[in-house]
Amino acid sequence: MSLSALPSAYPLIQAPMAGAQDSQMAIAVCRAGGLGSLAAALLSPPQLAAELAAIQAATDAPFNVNFFAHQMLEPTPQQMRRWHDFLQPYFDRFGVDAAAMDAGGLRQPFGDAQLAIVQQYRPAVVSFHFGLPAAAQVQALKDIGTCIIASATSVAEAQWLAERGVDAVIAQGSEAGGHRATFLAADVASQTGTLALLPQIVDAVPLPVIAAGGIADVRGIRAALQLGATAVQIGTAYLLCDESRISPLHRGAINAAMQAPQQAQTAITNLFSGKPARGLVNTLMRDGGYMHADAAPFPYAAAAVNAIRAKAEKQGDSGFTPLWCGQNPSGCRAVSATELTQDLCRAFQAA
Repeated sequence: MSLSALPSAYPLIQAPMAGAQDSQMAIAVCRAGGLGSLAAALLSPPQLAAELAAIQAATDAPFNVNFFAHQMLEPTPQQMRRWHDFLQPYFDRFGVDAAAMDAGGLRQPFGDAQLAIVQQYRPAVVSFHFGLPAAAQVQALKDIGTCIIASATSVAEAQWLAERGVDAVIAQGSEAGGHRATFLAADVASQTGTLALLPQIVDAVPLPVIAAGGIADVRGIRAALQLGATAVQIGTAYLLCDESRISPLHRGAINAAMQAPQQAQTAITNLFSGKPARGLVNTLMRDGGYMHADAAPFPYAAAAVNAIRAKAEKQGDSGFTPLWCGQNPSGCRAVSATELTQDLCRAFQAA
């Protein structure tokens, strides 16, 4: 199945946002004619099955399920010791016992358990972050007619994905909030913005290309289409929607950024998970210098930070919360995801 064959009314994909949404947002977007997405990286297999069942019970529209394709490379004791040494002042400040921390709840890569559930529910689209899973798993998805899309942050990554049989490529510019999809190079300083990256990928691969990063309204959509995008993927604009599952502290930070954009700042950091991701700057990011050499490998860095975060949030402190947000929060609105999608889809009609 090619992307153009999808029966969704409009070429707008709601970006999957692990931890910030569940099936309700995907359903709301699907009802408005967009391609709703379910972020599965933080879901156990039973949770994934329940969420897919909920979507299919609520709508017949096509939807996307997103998975991470990272390697679970366990840190060495030395790496964890350096990471905990950096965090020790915060352990002390908030009374966190490093020896008693829960290491569960880490982002899991796509595996056989997830594949079996996808084969049962057969979503129209499956998307991947951080490359692709094993070739046999990709083929198994193709065998059930699923459209496979994956994110690229460079021309080289887009070509790598095309060579391995994806149906479309998401060109993720550096403006995008949340985790960078980078999988061939780790240097975030060389990451390219959407308007520069998109036409290069369009010219480099014989596939539909989806623009992502910094797109929040009709102007961004029109710019992406002019540069050759087949579709757009929008995430940050949905963070204040009724169906968003972000915390009140996160909502407050985004609202503050919108009210005082001249003071708002986002940056790419590895301090919350071990991989580069963009969010609103807060205490941990300022103290740690955004990209910290001693951050534990992804996703193992998250356990210790989550322990600090839990204590801090109880005190109303968002300084240790991953406040994921793209560089352009101007499109965020406290409305239903259905209403926001309808407005964006009307922009497609006018484009």
